[in-house]
Amino acid sequence: MDPWKMWKQGFDAWENATATYLEQVLRSPLLLGPSGAMLSAAMKARSKVNDQLAGMWGGLGLPTKRDQERGLHALNQIQSRLLDLEERLEQLDKRPS
Repeated sequence: MDPWKMWKQGFDAWENATATYLEQVLRSPLLLGPSGAMLSAAMKARSKVNDQLAGMWGGLGLPTKRDQERGLHALNQIQSRLLDLEERLEQLDKRPS
């Protein structure tokens, strides 16, 4: 028999067995409960750190991430309106007099 086919059959058998086992493990409440709790705790800690950093930057008089995002949003709105006005002006210039 071809060595490649033998290896491929062995790999496929290993892959199927591993996939079945991991699917059972990853659906287990014994894994999902604690990992969900750890994820929740990590996200709460991240939120607190972000709030503290924003307060620190604000205290120094520097723009926070939220301030920068607001400014970028306003700039995008202005740019969009400007492009619309340019298109209208082009249409007006193209109209026959």
